Amino acid sequence: MGQPSFAASNAIIYVTYGAFLLLGTGLAWRMRNQSKTDFLASNGTQKALPLALNFIAAAMGSGILFSYPQLATLAGLQGVIVYAIASAAPILIFAILTPIIRRKCPEGFVLTEWTRQRYGLVTALYLSALTLLTLFLYMVAELSAIGQVVTALTGLDGLPVVIVEAVVTTIYTSLGGFKISFLTDNIQGAMIVGLIIIATITVGAKTEIKPELIESSGLLKSSLVGWQLIYILPVAILTNYFFLANFWLRAFASKTDKDLWIGVSIATVFITIVLTLVGVAGLVAAWSGAWPGDPPQEDGSVAFFLLLEQLPNWVVGIVLVMAVALSTAAFDSLQSAMVSTASNDLFRNRLNIWFVRGAVVLVIFPVAVLALKAPGILQIYLISDLLSAATIPVLIVGLSDRCYWWRGFEVVVGGLGGILTVFIFGAIYYDSAQKGGELILLQEGLYTGDWGAFGAFVVAPIGGLIWGGLALGARLGFRYVQAKRHGTRFDALDRPAPRSGAISEDHDAIYPAGTQDEVASAKSTGKFF
Repeated sequence: MGQPSFAASNAIIYVTYGAFLLLGTGLAWRMRNQSKTDFLASNGTQKALPLALNFIAAAMGSGILFSYPQLATLAGLQGVIVYAIASAAPILIFAILTPIIRRKCPEGFVLTEWTRQRYGLVTALYLSALTLLTLFLYMVAELSAIGQVVTALTGLDGLPVVIVEAVVTTIYTSLGGFKISFLTDNIQGAMIVGLIIIATITVGAKTEIKPELIESSGLLKSSLVGWQLIYILPVAILTNYFFLANFWLRAFASKTDKDLWIGVSIATVFITIVLTLVGVAGLVAAWSGAWPGDPPQEDGSVAFFLLLEQLPNWVVGIVLVMAVALSTAAFDSLQSAMVSTASNDLFRNRLNIWFVRGAVVLVIFPVAVLALKAPGILQIYLISDLLSAATIPVLIVGLSDRCYWWRGFEVVVGGLGGILTVFIFGAIYYDSAQKGGELILLQEGLYTGDWGAFGAFVVAPIGGLIWGGLALGARLGFRYVQAKRHGTRFDALDRPAPRSGAISEDHDAIYPAGTQDEVASAKSTGKFF
């Protein structure tokens, strides 16, 4: 019981990867003559069900098998429910904002394109840097997670798995781009749905819960961490999703706004259910006596795997296939998103398609190397949550036409000012400048038992907006003084003239002609100052 044999484990893992490689390269060969535009995006082409499957596949990597059971052992049922809802519900933001953004910028397929049009080049590059950093860290996290999952489930060395997954997804993603990622995610998403249902039924049927452990565990009671997470997780996850170009690519791929709403709604409900079930596995592990085990394991991240040790080998085999499918689907989505974002933001889609394909290959080397050292590096992952919490509120102000006077200068100063505010808060709260700096890095994580992490996620968005407001005042004051000195009219608060122009030929295939009447020219750039 507990682990498949060495031969069986290797067969399950590498046959699964081989199947995904054949699937991906087969689809890529059929689409070998696609244009560069189709390689980078598929705007306005997808119906509701494929969108739902894609959001499901892209939103859940193999890391959920560690993080959600771990939270269950720390914050109990309250934490599980909060974490599941906070992770799934923010996906609805893409259904809310995508119709608004693509009416303003129908040529775009990532958020940074609208940012360039609205706020100018400097702000677009600032957001692009944060987006690429977040995608990079997610890729490192996913490769690290699948290596650790395989080791926990089978006892095998995770290094070969990390390398094989990187090679497999890089081959078919470099050949087919976003469209291949989308199509393979449809199949992987359907597999994940089926495997999760089977795994849930088998774990539920084969596990024996000890009633006396339910009360003694205290996991049904509320806790300080549980209450804090009601605020921290929605803010951290919602704002961080703005940096995930793999979600924006899928949102812009929707054929209609109705398809997007239906697809995202289905995905949200399913993801909530799945994440709740995975989190409850941590509770079941505690209530069955599998966790903390003998000898006791303090780290709750292994709770799910300790539970599986009590189950038949074939159940572990099913979970192993599910983990590989989860990881592969999430990783290829991140790969294609990183390349599409870099091509659009840094090179304005002027690179030859073979250079774009080469970029897919090149980026995998630092990701794979860093994934092997992930326990130290993944601390940086929390920084992206804090950066997004500080940056996104000042960014979305510009979605309102009434705030036409809000410029890129305010966004950049506000985002950086929000992080500075976290330092100031930490230095005051802990009475130590060093602790204030450590709070920016969230070195103690989210589950510290004090109010430090909670306070950081409160002051980051509020501080960002305050610094943005101060930057607005400083900019308007400078422009007013400048106008007086030169004897010119003060026009910093004038409503900008409506942008108009033809759609660039490079983007003709992204959106149907009917939507192009509403568009501003893709070559127009907003004002930073």
